[in-house]
Amino acid sequence: MHLAITLNCKKIAILIAGCNMRKFKIPKPPVSSTKSIRFPNTVIEQVEEAIRGTDCTFTAFVVEAVRVALENLAEDDGEA
Repeated sequence: MHLAITLNCKKIAILIAGCNMRKFKIPKPPVSSTKSIRFPNTVIEQVEEAIRGTDCTFTAFVVEAVRVALENLAEDDGEA
């Protein structure tokens, strides 16, 4: 009986997933530019320590940190 319920749940999950599937499109990389910036050595060391052992690159870390900072600024502007 338990096995039948599990199979039914899997079938339902497959049916639901099939309803929500969208057509695959080859992704386009985002437009980007190179920008040279200087970081204090201590900040570079802290970022490198934070990403050590992960698949994250220095650039990806910095881009995400800037995005979060910009979101925070936008939220702060909305509260004023």
